[in-house]
Amino acid sequence: MPEFAAHASPSSAPVSSPRPQYPSHAIPDFELSSEHDHDGSETLPPTITSPAFTPPATPGTGTPALERDAKSIPVDPQFQEGPPPRLLETLPEVFCEARARIPPTIAKIETMFLHVYRNNLDNKEHLAIVFGPDIRSESLNAPRPGDTEHQRMIRGAYEGRLYPGRTTSKLSRVEQIQQESGVGRNPESHSKAPLVRIHSECYTGETVWSARCDCGEQLEEAARLMSLPQNMATGGVIIYLRQEGRGIGLGEKLKAYNLQDLGNDTVEANLLLRHPADARSYGLATAMLLDLGLGGERGIRLLTNNPDKIRAVEGPNREVFVKERVAMVPLAWQTGGKRGVQGEDVEKYLSTKIMAMGHMLSSR
Repeated sequence: MPEFAAHASPSSAPVSSPRPQYPSHAIPDFELSSEHDHDGSETLPPTITSPAFTPPATPGTGTPALERDAKSIPVDPQFQEGPPPRLLETLPEVFCEARARIPPTIAKIETMFLHVYRNNLDNKEHLAIVFGPDIRSESLNAPRPGDTEHQRMIRGAYEGRLYPGRTTSKLSRVEQIQQESGVGRNPESHSKAPLVRIHSECYTGETVWSARCDCGEQLEEAARLMSLPQNMATGGVIIYLRQEGRGIGLGEKLKAYNLQDLGNDTVEANLLLRHPADARSYGLATAMLLDLGLGGERGIRLLTNNPDKIRAVEGPNREVFVKERVAMVPLAWQTGGKRGVQGEDVEKYLSTKIMAMGHMLSSR
């Protein structure tokens, strides 16, 4: 039986974690390294895969769209601060069950597709939100026993766009000629790596307007960046993993919120519930990216502040190459508090992510 992380929480007593000193003003820049923890602190428990079920989440609305691109930071594949994250020895098996065009409310674009994935590790429906026409699922488009053209169109294994009366999943001869000649195709479509965001489900931050975190804002910012004309040319993907509460589930997450109101930070709250500080796993994300054709040397630009996520997403054998990191700076920091999620709760949350979890966040 392959060795991968357990689905249950550790039975050992919680490990102590230093409590950061929260500033009374906006968090300044931090120089981050593996030595940022207080002396004497113990190593946090390793990550585990998420529970077998979490409720669905609907992306929220309300983050203003700003017509600006984000700054990319080159990633040195040889550089690794601290111990590497624990990775699955082999990637899980994934296959795309269905795909459909989604007309978005947040941007004036026509080519955004939602993909639903199944896998051999859990019973959840993990998602891939794909921007642009050129990123396609290999497992979805592969022939299946008894396939008909109608069945292929129903599951989303078609080229171009569906319309009433269409009878084939393939492009018409005219459309094929246009595609082969590059008509309507941006010449920069392969000049840079596509944007990718690995986003974990957050029902509270995306659906019930919670100001305890900036998860909903990050999801919308990722979609905004991928819908910019200069990024639509290369395409983009948001991998939406169903691992609520950093992998502990919604019920346990609400208990952690109560512990935070009693004076603990987000890391301490998880530990007091006998969960790891971060119980997420990214093997499924790596496998989904490979299925979407985003493996190999071309690389991706990863939207993240989490240094562990960079190495984890690349996979056990570096199946995916993270070429650049794009920082996810809170909107309130970018606008001097004029926009974005604000308040004491989210400032404490961000401070803990920086000081106790090593996230690379800056106000600039």
